[in-house]
Amino acid sequence: MRRETQNILLVLLGGALLKLSLTGTYLRYVKESLQPWLVATGAVMVVLAVVSIARDIRGGREQAGEDGGHPGEHGGHEHGTSRSPWMLLLPVLAVFLISPPALGADTVNRSERNAAQEAKSSNGFAPLPSDEVVPLTITEFVTRTAWDDSGSLDDRTVKLTGFVVRKDADVFIARLTISCCAADASPVKAKMVGQDLAALPTDQWVEATGRVVPGSATRESAFVPTFTVARVVPVPAPEDTYEG
Repeated sequence: MRRETQNILLVLLGGALLKLSLTGTYLRYVKESLQPWLVATGAVMVVLAVVSIARDIRGGREQAGEDGGHPGEHGGHEHGTSRSPWMLLLPVLAVFLISPPALGADTVNRSERNAAQEAKSSNGFAPLPSDEVVPLTITEFVTRTAWDDSGSLDDRTVKLTGFVVRKDADVFIARLTISCCAADASPVKAKMVGQDLAALPTDQWVEATGRVVPGSATRESAFVPTFTVARVVPVPAPEDTYEG
């Protein structure tokens, strides 16, 4: 690959990385905590490419001066240069032209992992606030119902935010959790009952308020709790769609 091609690709790749990390699109790929590293990496790539381009231009001028302004045997254009390196531009163009959606209901239904794999020991739960309505992540809601032997959620009203997933006749509120990036995403969900949910389309983001059915998160239910919903409100998708 010629140096000019390398430099151009480096600029484009660094620019694409900066675009992803500075516009919030990176949240569809990795956790929020990784943004500074993405920005730094993209900036370093662009700076290295610019420095390399500047050095090549200066070197070309010096060479031209030594040759009296006329390219000799060692000047001129290279022939037969492979065009295959330019194929590397395709993923860069994809980043600029295509914005992939965040993972959603289809990922939840296709995943073989369940909430039990993400559960913590029941000894690690902090006391719940005394608020009348307790906002929880779906991950905490699921792990508490499955593993907190104290029943801290019994008779407590909680508020969950997630997207709608349908499987057969059941309707769930779900989120995807990631440890590092979207490649390791795994679902957590709760089965919603108590309201007519027919009007809610799959992947619609909602804010659901209600109470857990005690003892519903068991091995038989794959540790998916049942959530008796008192109120469901459609909401816009959050900027960060994943739970970490």
